[in-house]
This record gives sequence, C-alpha cells and structure tokens, in this order.
Amino acid sequence: MLEKLFFELASESRLSILLELKNENLKMQEIARRLNVTATEACRQLERLSKASLIQRQPDGTFALAQYGKIVLEISSSLDFVSKYNEYFSTHDLMRLPSQFVNRIGELSEADLEMDMIKNIDKGSQAFLEAEQYGWGMGESRAPEQMNQRVQEGLNLRSLIPENRIPTVASPELPKNVEVRCIPDVPAIVVLTEKMAGVCLRQIGGRMDFAGFFGNDPTFHRWAEDLFLYYWNKSKRF
Repeated sequence: MLEKLFFELASESRLSILLELKNENLKMQEIARRLNVTATEACRQLERLSKASLIQRQPDGTFALAQYGKIVLEISSSLDFVSKYNEYFSTHDLMRLPSQFVNRIGELSEADLEMDMIKNIDKGSQAFLEAEQYGWGMGESRAPEQMNQRVQEGLNLRSLIPENRIPTVASPELPKNVEVRCIPDVPAIVVLTEKMAGVCLRQIGGRMDFAGFFGNDPTFHRWAEDLFLYYWNKSKRF
C-alpha cells in the first residue's frame, strides 16, 4: 500500500492539489485555474485523489481533504523538511535522538539552518544575555562566565552537560536560580530562552560543528523545549 501512496504523492499536480485543499475547500474550476491546467486534467487528478481516499467531494460541489489526506499531509511535512535539508541530515546524526523527536522533525520547518560555527556560538551566547525569564542549555560546557550578571539579576538558568565534563574539584555553591545536571552523553546542543531556540546535531561520528537550526517559531520552540526536558528529567545532579 505504501508504494501506491508514494505514487500518488509523486505527481506534482496531485501534491499541489492536496496543498491547496489544505488551506480551503475548492471547486474543480478554481483548482484548474490555480494549477494552470485544463479542466479535463484537473478532473482527472481529482478523480485519482478521490479513489485514493485522499480527498472527498462536498455537497456544495467543492473538494476537501479527507481525514486520511489530512493525516498523510501532516506526516509528509517531516519528509519534506528532511528532503529540503538533505545535505545537512546526510552528515549530521538525527538518529542519536529518541524516535519520538525524529518522528516530529517536521516541526522544525519554520526554523533557519545556519552552518557558520562562530556565528552560532555567538548567537547562543547572545540569546542567554538577552533572556528575561530563563536560559536553558544542553551542551559540552556550562553557561559562559558573562552570564554571572544575569544570574545575579534572577535569571533562571539550567545547564545539562555530559558526565565526563563534571569538575574534579569542588565547585562553589550555586545560587537557587541555577541548576546544573549531567547525562551520560549529549546528543545535540540545545539553546533555549523564552524568546528563541537553537538545536545543533552532532556530525555522524560524534564531532560537534555547531551547525544547526535557530528561530523563534512557537512549534520549533516547543520541540526544542520538549527535547531539553526529556533529557533534563533523565539527568542527575552532581
């Protein structure tokens, strides 16, 4: 059955129809106009999509996404996102993350990919400095020293670091608004404030090059927050 679904989605015209119907119900003539095809061609494609249970005709003569079609489009957003950034995902290890986050990867579609390492490090540091409520970070080191002033101002700070980066000597007692925890392995860099989110995957092989996705889209922010909290809830204090 999967090959039949892929065959239907492989047609640019049929996929375009589904995307148009995602926003609103349309009559056949309007679909033909938007796709710049003949009425005969639009009718043919609508018939194929109807037989595939992806769309259905309404009593008023318009066409709408069927429930199955809505599910297919929702799932296909992840495939579309991975395809768009196939070079990045060919060299960076998404599969280090738990499967529930891999399955939701399409939620990053409104984030921007940035490949410049220095720019991303500066962007992460600046995000913490501009945070007003909280700054959460998962990475290979604790928050930068310039965060001390923000901590004194009451910023809630959480840091997740790998176990092999635990200090070997006693550290000063941390303020109540600062908490540092450790996990066995850090699969990605996460920078999170109430204003923005950033996620940088490791390269295949384990090296970190700080290339990743940044943005303030609410759906992307929620994905990054869920990822951080997933590891935070599995971490231990030291």
